[in-house]
Amino acid sequence: MNNQSIEEAPLVHQQIYGVNMSVGPMFKLLVTVHMCMLFIYINSVMFYTVLSKPVFRELPRYVLFAFTLCNDSMQLLVTMLLYLLMANLQAIPIPLCALLSLIAEVSFYNAALNLAVMSLERYVAICFPLRHSEIVNQKSAGISMGLICCLSSINIIIDIIHLLIKKPASFKNSIYCTRERLILSRWQLDMSQGLTSFFFVAVTCILIFTYINVVLVARSASSQKDSAKKAHQTILLHFGQLVLCVNSFIYGTIERALYMASSTELFLHLRYLNFLFVLLLPRCLSPLVYGLRDDALRPLFFYYVRCGTQKVKPSVNTH
Repeated sequence: MNNQSIEEAPLVHQQIYGVNMSVGPMFKLLVTVHMCMLFIYINSVMFYTVLSKPVFRELPRYVLFAFTLCNDSMQLLVTMLLYLLMANLQAIPIPLCALLSLIAEVSFYNAALNLAVMSLERYVAICFPLRHSEIVNQKSAGISMGLICCLSSINIIIDIIHLLIKKPASFKNSIYCTRERLILSRWQLDMSQGLTSFFFVAVTCILIFTYINVVLVARSASSQKDSAKKAHQTILLHFGQLVLCVNSFIYGTIERALYMASSTELFLHLRYLNFLFVLLLPRCLSPLVYGLRDDALRPLFFYYVRCGTQKVKPSVNTH
C-alpha cells in the first residue's frame, strides 16, 4: 500500500458494498442482521446470568467471562452497523467513523488478549491453588481488563491523532467508513501489522505455556485430575478461538485476493461468505464454547432464556 491520503484510499473498500438491494442482497443483509441480533441477545442473557448471582460477580474467571461477553456484543453491534452503512453506500462524518473504528479495533484485539488472561487465570487456579485467591482477585481482574483495553487502543489512537494533526480540516468531511480510510502513511500500516503480529505471538506463547503446565499437573496430581482436565480442555478451546481471531486479522487480505481473482458477481458472493464465517462467526462463539460448558452457568442461563418459566430456579454451585 503506497502512501496516500484519505481521499486516495483504494476504491475496493467502497465498491465491494455497492450492490442493488434485490432479493439476493436483501436476503444476505437480513441473515447478517438477524445473526448479529440473535447472538447479541444470547450474550446479553448470559451476561445477565453472570450478574444475577453475587458468587459469579466475586469470582475473577466469571468477571473476565462477562468482559468477553460485553466485548463480543459490542463488536457484533458495530460490525452490523458498519455493514448496514456500507451496504447502502452511506457516507458518515469522519469523527463518527473514527469512533466506530476505535470500538471495532479495540474489541477485536480485546478478544485475543482476554483469551491469554483467562488462560493464565486457569493456570494459576490449577498450578498454584493455595495462592489463587491472593494472585487472582477482583482487583487484579480489573487491572487486567484496563491494561487489555489500553494495549488494544494504542494503534487506532495513534492513527486518529496522526490524521488530526496532518489533516485537521478533513474531520469536517464525510466518507464511506472503513479502517483503511484513517491511514495516511505506510509506517502506520507497518506499525499495525507489527503490533498485531506481536499480540498474537504473545497470546499463542501464553496459551502454549499454560496448556503444557496444566497438562503436567493433570498427570501428576491425582487430587486435581478432574479440574485440571477441564482446565486444559478450556485452554484448547481458547486455542480454537485464537485461530478464529487470526482468521479475522487476515480478513482484509482474503477480501483483496478474492477481488483480484474473481468476477464482480462471484466476488460479491465470496466476500459475503468471507464476512460471515471469518469476521462475524468468531464473535458468536464465546457463550457457546465457554459459558454453556460451565455447570454452574448452564442451568441458570436456560432458566433466564426461558424467561423464568421453570417452577424451580436452579441452584448455583461453582465448585
